[in-house]
Amino acid sequence: MHLPRTMIFLAALIAAPLAAPVYADGPVKARTAAAQQAAFAADRAAILAMAGNYKVTFDMRETTPWRADYAPIPAKVSGGHESVRVIEDSGRRIVLQHLLVATGDDGKPIVIKHWRQDWTYEPADLLVYAGQGRWTLEAVPVAMRAGRWSQTVWQTDDSPRYGGWGQWTDEGGVRRWRSNWTWRPLARRDAVRHPRYDRYLGINRHSPTPAGWIHWQDNMKMGTVDGKLVPFVQEAVLNSYVRDDGYDVKAGDAYWAATSDYWAAVRAGWDAAIARDKGVSVAEVAETGSASGERLMGFADDIQAGKLTSAAAIEQARAVIAEVTKR
Repeated sequence: MHLPRTMIFLAALIAAPLAAPVYADGPVKARTAAAQQAAFAADRAAILAMAGNYKVTFDMRETTPWRADYAPIPAKVSGGHESVRVIEDSGRRIVLQHLLVATGDDGKPIVIKHWRQDWTYEPADLLVYAGQGRWTLEAVPVAMRAGRWSQTVWQTDDSPRYGGWGQWTDEGGVRRWRSNWTWRPLARRDAVRHPRYDRYLGINRHSPTPAGWIHWQDNMKMGTVDGKLVPFVQEAVLNSYVRDDGYDVKAGDAYWAATSDYWAAVRAGWDAAIARDKGVSVAEVAETGSASGERLMGFADDIQAGKLTSAAAIEQARAVIAEVTKR
């Protein structure tokens, strides 16, 4: 299989029904209008503070085996530089795009459009992983909406990955957001190994730090045994973002300037498919994340290289999304 250059670099770097999500907390306690507005402003500030230029460390460790016949794999620690940009801010909705910036063997910068996170205040529904290449729109319980934010995470090609909802709080002097329990497809680091498990059940936490911010995941790796989903091993993931301008920041911004119109159209294409089917089905592919990953990422590379116009790339991208979401 031929992969775009950016997908190759990113790869080097880093059916059973699912149960309903579990509540992480009870309803948010009633607050005065002034306190509610202050909390909303503080929440927005914490989300927006994730934008910037960073040195990132990805620390992934299988910790506790939940089966006697499973041995945890060695810890994996990697890293790189990421530019995180605010690409939408309409008050109650904030969208952050991550751009991975590295240096190739030829000394030239390589920019990979990385993951995207969408934050929505008091969401009515959320796109959640339902297993085996299927995501569904699920109502957020009415009692759990007030004062909370949802976070939806998207893959490099803007196909869906996972979603959760939770409250920003201050505990012990630390600001943090914690999701409900969420289902997620395997990340590439696991998928390419074809392990016995095939999905995660986890909680996400985000916290600002004096140097930047952290994304902490508490994951149970789940798989089907005799027709039943069972846990195989616990995983702790700590992604640390430390402010750092010591890389080719301009390269990331140049990539985004050249391809942002294309990616806006790609996002709109996925949104339309999701609205049409009240969710979306797209095959999971270990190497590229999804059946559309190689092509949608490649079109963006071709735009920046001058091989495709944005209009032509958008037309081709819409055809790919229609193909992979056909039911």
